[in-house]
Amino acid sequence: MSGGNPPASPFGHKLRPRHLDRLAVVYVRQSSPQQVACNRESTDLQYQLRQRAVTLGLGEDRVLVIDDDQGISGSSVENRPGFQRLLAEVSLGHVGVVFGREVSRLSRSCRDWHQLLELCALFQVLIADADGVYDPTDPSDRLLLGLRGMMSEAELHVLKARMHQGKLNKARRGELFTCVPVGYVRSPDGGIALDPDEQVRGVVSLVFAKYAELGSLTKTHAYLVANNIQLGLRVYKGPGKGRLVWHRPRRSALYEMLRHPFYAGAYAYGRSPLDPTRRGPTRPKGGRRNAPPEEWVCLLRDKVPAYISWEQYEETRRRSSANDRGGGSKQATGRAPTLLNGIVRCGRCGRAMGARNARASANPRYACDWEFREYGGPRCQSLVAAYPDRLVESVLKAVEPASLELSLRATERAEQDRERLHAHWKQRLERAGYEADRARRQYDAVDPENRLVARALERQWEAKLVEQQRLAEDYARFQAERPRHLSAADRERIVALAADLPGLWHSRTTTGGDRRAVVRLLIERVELARHGETERADVTVHWRGGLVTRHEIRQGLRAYRALGGLAQLRERILELRGDGHTADAIAEVLNREGHRVARGDGFTGDRVRQLLARFGQTGVPPGVRDASDLPGVDECWLPELAKRLGVKPIVVHRWRWSGWLHARQLRGENGRWIVWADAAELKRLRRLRAFEIKHHGRRTPSPDLTVPARRPGPRGATTHSQSGGN
Repeated sequence: MSGGNPPASPFGHKLRPRHLDRLAVVYVRQSSPQQVACNRESTDLQYQLRQRAVTLGLGEDRVLVIDDDQGISGSSVENRPGFQRLLAEVSLGHVGVVFGREVSRLSRSCRDWHQLLELCALFQVLIADADGVYDPTDPSDRLLLGLRGMMSEAELHVLKARMHQGKLNKARRGELFTCVPVGYVRSPDGGIALDPDEQVRGVVSLVFAKYAELGSLTKTHAYLVANNIQLGLRVYKGPGKGRLVWHRPRRSALYEMLRHPFYAGAYAYGRSPLDPTRRGPTRPKGGRRNAPPEEWVCLLRDKVPAYISWEQYEETRRRSSANDRGGGSKQATGRAPTLLNGIVRCGRCGRAMGARNARASANPRYACDWEFREYGGPRCQSLVAAYPDRLVESVLKAVEPASLELSLRATERAEQDRERLHAHWKQRLERAGYEADRARRQYDAVDPENRLVARALERQWEAKLVEQQRLAEDYARFQAERPRHLSAADRERIVALAADLPGLWHSRTTTGGDRRAVVRLLIERVELARHGETERADVTVHWRGGLVTRHEIRQGLRAYRALGGLAQLRERILELRGDGHTADAIAEVLNREGHRVARGDGFTGDRVRQLLARFGQTGVPPGVRDASDLPGVDECWLPELAKRLGVKPIVVHRWRWSGWLHARQLRGENGRWIVWADAAELKRLRRLRAFEIKHHGRRTPSPDLTVPARRPGPRGATTHSQSGGN
């Protein structure tokens, strides 16, 4: 019949031989697995379209049924292999008619629907549903098909909005649950209850207790791993729904537990809203983000049983947020060797200050630069971290009188920690004993003559007994290594350590994390406020318990121009100079009167001479005692020679270390270098530099380039000559 005339029908004028010679595709789809299982009539009506295609004149062997999208929503072409196959067949020119029960079965998206219409119009494919046959190339039929697609998409939005509002209404009552967190189960009446398993509840409580003690997710996770403590999870779907399984603790799972308000007895909905911009073809169910609490749909306190108090939850969330920021910075370059990470705040704007220059070789600073990092604006302030850290180390003196009480608390905490671990081991042994006994009862209940079943149950029983024996041996080793109660030697050791807190603080075995943990136990936060760009800064320490102490520190500066009281210092130095005092005598007077240097412990003669040169009171450079120390004939300062040769000063210093030029150093701390180089020497040094650049240090220069020429002896009794290393 495929090559003959079509039978008489209301739509016979649209069917042409080109349509009958090609395939007729029947597309079958249901939106969800529940509809596939329950809405049998709708599925049957869609399959009946195959018979309708035969009635219109197509042979049974020319009808292709595509039902690959059963249980998949039609809101998008993604993850719909059946619809994608349909588009491919149409694009290849294999299809003459597309059958669908209604437009909503083919697509619920105008974008996908019009894509199908464009392809059908291009390849002259008809579209048929329960009401008739339509030609996408006909303007009237195209308009009708477009309207039906719009109505199908609008219907989907109405259905989604109706279900979403119902879901929100249930969530605002605190009754909407999908899967509950670890440590909770669904009660028979639809509510939430604590997990009936004592070991599951004990592990959850242990996680929060150790985080409150250690203050770090990394340390808490390491503690659980070191003691082989696992999390008990309930299977929430599938054939084993409700069954308890034990898994190793994942860091992400612990992080979610610590930040979930459920454990504080609060019901929350909307914590992870969907962001469509983050969803991609490789993440069809992804695209969720963590919303701040102010964006949550609802938060109902005291709605479910709690493991911790609301105050403890807020403290845990605040601490984890500070740890996530790295002490206020999202671009931390490493762990800074500082004490106040995470608790230091700016005394000017109130924002958290971060530790910068975290490398061990650098000089760490506390910086308030949020405006600069986020918007490129000005930095608020920064201080050298060593100065407030030294001030905070005075906590050792504050807690020294309470060393006995600290030792008792440390002993009590150690006892509690061991008691928790022993209780966990007992629960594991009790569970292993129950599993072995249950396997024995199953073996006893089977007919001994039924060896097909008895052999499997016997192997299962033996495996449970082996596991029970292994746990018993592990627990015996654990008891030998860490007894339930501290020994007398352990108690004496704790008391000795508490009595020598300064020694413990400065011990090589005490890490930076240990020192920061001690500081956080005693101090809630520290506020720093620098006086402009001077060396003075105010430090406000907020102690645990409400006590507030205020201090002033002075930090070193890179230059004297930012020194507070520079005008008074200049006036005093010039006054002493006018009275005929030498630089060394002026330094003694300034130190005696309490004047401060920009950086260092006090004034020296060389520093005074540098200041005199800065103030224009001497014609000789800093570090020069008299005119006899100035460069002589064919001599110059080392940086000046480097500039004349077009090299960096370190290159000239390297030549000096190697003995390739004549140099002399002025006496005194950090004395400056004077080098000798006449015209011939300058030519030799230029040729030497050209040789080094050409060979990149891979070849040793010849003696005619490295041996300096003879020169007059050193001038002046106050200097010495050098033609080699220091």
